[in-house]
Amino acid sequence: MEHLNLNLIDHTTRVGGRCKDIEANITEDTLFVDDGEAVGFYLKCVNGKLRQLLEIANKEFLSDNVPKGKLRRSDTINKFFHLKNTREPATYGENTRIADKMGVIQMSTILGSVPPKAQMRRPYPVISSVHQKDSAQTFIKAMVMLAREAELMVSKYLPDIYKRQLEVVAESVPKKWQFSPMFTSSISNYNISAPFHRDTGNLKETVNCIFTRRFDSTGGCLHIPDYDVTIEQADCSFLCYPAWRNVHGVTPIHPVSTNGYRNSLIFYPLKGFDGY
Repeated sequence: MEHLNLNLIDHTTRVGGRCKDIEANITEDTLFVDDGEAVGFYLKCVNGKLRQLLEIANKEFLSDNVPKGKLRRSDTINKFFHLKNTREPATYGENTRIADKMGVIQMSTILGSVPPKAQMRRPYPVISSVHQKDSAQTFIKAMVMLAREAELMVSKYLPDIYKRQLEVVAESVPKKWQFSPMFTSSISNYNISAPFHRDTGNLKETVNCIFTRRFDSTGGCLHIPDYDVTIEQADCSFLCYPAWRNVHGVTPIHPVSTNGYRNSLIFYPLKGFDGY
């Protein structure tokens, strides 16, 4: 495994900006080191039980068994409307099928715990409603098992962070809100290219674990401007990184066929559950 020392650089990137197409400069197994401490890692391809669980979870997510929130990709929606306005009138269903074929669908599903959200007039935490769906149980079980296997990998490559995160989550999150000992929640993001942001809702001194499945697509790399690092998100890859520390964004995702996609399955520890 290669070692990369993270060196801060000057840049003008701001939260909310869109990430442009940037070629990945991290494409092989890499351990990220900051001031002598290992803080994250990237594995280009997982195998064994991890891969089996990832394949099950991704297959279930892509099926009709799992409820998903759907969006339209803003970077291609104008093409859709241009096509719609230059052809014979069509039904809403037909227009939707056209948009789907153009690869503009974005989908996401949250599992585990959701903290209080005052802006939504919900001053208390909840468990994702997906857990109430009988059809989603295979997906949920696969994701819980995947989270546990991810924790074993963190304990292997980042033993100090693993121990610290267990302590932080145990101290800050009542057990009923824990998705697993290291995490409170999970989200699966299909074809979502996130703008630049910092995960300020995460517990500090912790890491996120990100698995990627993709087919017939390019882009979708994680860019961290603080270090000019762009991490490839290869099919069946595993990225572990402290997302609360740095501004980061995802480069545009480009399906190269009607079935092309990039799906990221992410585990993370949120704050806001103490006292509930």
